[in-house]
Amino acid sequence: MTLRAVIFDLDNTLTDFMRMKTVSIEAAVEEMIDAGLRMTRDEAKRRLFELYDREGIEDQRVFDKFLKEELGEIDPKIHTAAILGYRRGREYTLVLYPHVRRTLIELVRRGLKLVILSDAPRYQAWSRLCYLQLQHFFDHVITFEDTHVRKPDPTPFMKAIALLGMRPDEVVMVGDWPERDMAGAANVGIKTVYAKYGDTSGAAVSGADYEIDDISELPRIVDALMAKR
Repeated sequence: MTLRAVIFDLDNTLTDFMRMKTVSIEAAVEEMIDAGLRMTRDEAKRRLFELYDREGIEDQRVFDKFLKEELGEIDPKIHTAAILGYRRGREYTLVLYPHVRRTLIELVRRGLKLVILSDAPRYQAWSRLCYLQLQHFFDHVITFEDTHVRKPDPTPFMKAIALLGMRPDEVVMVGDWPERDMAGAANVGIKTVYAKYGDTSGAAVSGADYEIDDISELPRIVDALMAKR
């Protein structure tokens, strides 16, 4: 079979999510201190990321929990300052990696179906896609609420294949996380492309079929796979 579809992870594959998260938290900390929080910037940032490690990087109540743990209550002035600071930081740094839009256009022109497969909650994934004006590129968007399990569990990958109505060997997965994106896809028979540029774990071995340092390298791999019968 020839290649007919490409599945993409979203965060750290199409957009630099961790940079956005870091800058947004730093902006929130600045605003909280300005509003009266008596902590150093480094300590507040460290405590917030400890909460993310414990509760999940998508936790939408991280500032509530942070203030309750640090102050014993949610001070409305500091809480509001944190939210507004975070939003300003997010809007400034939520951007695409270089060459993403051009690459997606090239793939669509080749007649390929495109899918997002993300562990993010539905609202957050769609918010990022719409803010980045990517929503029209994708035939399907699969988020945590669609399967209630996370990669590398086979369920999200099998759901993508089912929605596409294709075989695993007609699909390729592009992602930045070897243990989740690459391993999960490979376990159901999907070819894998490791987005090396987005990996924040420093993985020495990806286990992927292909590796790319820039998303603009993807069409060359796709062309080679489409040529195979």
